Amino acid sequence: MQAAHELDLAVTLVLAQPAAAPSLRQLANSRRIHPEGALVLGALLQVTGRREAARFWWEFAAGAGSYTAASCLNLLHRSRGEIRDADWWREQAESLAANPRPATANTVLGASLLPAHVRDDIIARCHEGLDVHLPPRIAAVVHQLPVTADDEDHGEIPQPDPALLPALAAAATAHPAPATRPDTPPILWYALHRHPSADQL
Repeated sequence: MQAAHELDLAVTLVLAQPAAAPSLRQLANSRRIHPEGALVLGALLQVTGRREAARFWWEFAAGAGSYTAASCLNLLHRSRGEIRDADWWREQAESLAANPRPATANTVLGASLLPAHVRDDIIARCHEGLDVHLPPRIAAVVHQLPVTADDEDHGEIPQPDPALLPALAAAATAHPAPATRPDTPPILWYALHRHPSADQL
């Protein structure tokens, strides 16, 4: 379905943004609301098959003003054929785009959330219309996140953890780059360099 492909594209762009790792770090290390970090956590959960948990964190982010999270929810529901819910989130996304939240201080960028060869692989899979997923070692790190008790609507909800980023880095080291890397499709290269932050998709 077109909506499912567009959701894969949106999730890929979120994970590939330079601000993804520091945004997730802020979510895990602060008691303040960080919609950008919640957006990234939702994207990680989506590509590891935890779609209901992804929906929870995207709803959290959208409620805090994330246009991108609301757009992801629109696509998620549309891919399921849940048109009424999809239309509602589309309206929320349009409202958030028309009334953006105040800009936050610039995030200090550091290491990427995913190594380049993993990022390039999911971009290539998205370009080819294949399901987007992470290598098993990296996906296992996300699956090991602590969870809260079952939520009535979303089931088990993985929680942000300060150990997540170091664990992802360690798993990436254990998953070496292939001999050749897929080229980034031009349209995705443009999208990645057109948007300076994950929430400006």
